[in-house]
Amino acid sequence: MMEAHVSEEKKRSVDEIAKLILEYPIIGAVNVENLPTAQLQKMRGQLRGNVVLRIAKRRLIKLAIEKVKTEKKGIEALEPQLIGMPALLFTKDNPFALFGNLKKNKSKAAAKPGQTAPADIVIEAGPTPFSPGPIISELTMAGLKTGVEGGKVAIKMEKVVVKKGDVIDAKMAGLLVKFGKEPMEIGLDLVAAYENGMVFNKDVLDFDADKFMINVSEGARYAINLAIEIGFPTKETIEIMISKAYLESKALAAEQKIEVDAKQSEKKEEVKAEGAKETKPDEVKEAKAETKEIKEEKTEPKHEIKEKKTSDEVLKTEEVKDKDYKEKKDQKEVEGIVEKLKKGEFDRSKKYA
Repeated sequence: MMEAHVSEEKKRSVDEIAKLILEYPIIGAVNVENLPTAQLQKMRGQLRGNVVLRIAKRRLIKLAIEKVKTEKKGIEALEPQLIGMPALLFTKDNPFALFGNLKKNKSKAAAKPGQTAPADIVIEAGPTPFSPGPIISELTMAGLKTGVEGGKVAIKMEKVVVKKGDVIDAKMAGLLVKFGKEPMEIGLDLVAAYENGMVFNKDVLDFDADKFMINVSEGARYAINLAIEIGFPTKETIEIMISKAYLESKALAAEQKIEVDAKQSEKKEEVKAEGAKETKPDEVKEAKAETKEIKEEKTEPKHEIKEKKTSDEVLKTEEVKDKDYKEKKDQKEVEGIVEKLKKGEFDRSKKYA
């Protein structure tokens, strides 16, 4: 039995791909079908340094995978993802970041006859720039409901004219061009990526990080609201629950006209706080100093007056005492004379003071 002849070039290609599969942790399967050469070279330049791109026949890529499948667990799951004109990408970057980078560098283009629609192609309702004529039959054959508005053809109802995965024929390609539709994306189409024994397909890799974070934030908010409503205390909900209970109790007290001591205390505290805000510490010190000076000024004259008043009073008291003493003395002398007259002992020749 004669063995099939395999060229040395093909053997080297298989060995090179097998070596790259073992060297890199991330291996992506891409479809470069319908990718213009100029666009392919541009993408090579953009990826150089971070990504290695190898284009080879599907059979050679499968031979390389078979060669290393015992050393690279699960790599054989990448074989069904080799569609169109396959190629392999080798990188150490995150596969999701790789997909996002390739998607960002794609450009739009009109569809050519025979190409496969990458997504549903829709023609929206509304006016068109077309004048009534043969175009109406063309649109009707495409399944579109039309009418004439303001002298122009109008689409009455939105319709999907090509579904995702359908092949676009020549008539439809021409109609899409008339509507300015560019459904095709030019660039490296990452179909799937291998990492740590698992293969992630395109639907999983098409990950919107911003939308994901928004969904996580909304989920956390809904969870907190639910925990508060059912009275489930957690580190994240306990402060909100206490505040909510306080506000509800205040509202209930106000509704039932219940005077709450805490409320009065709160008002007093508010008044104190407002007073403290209105009087600054420096102003308080100045006011105290002024008060002290005024007191000293008022106090000194009082002492002098008091002292003067006290001296006058002493003199007056002494005068009163002398007067009283003299009156008492005179009264005693009068009483002595009267007594002597009664007894006949009064000496009329004697002079009395």
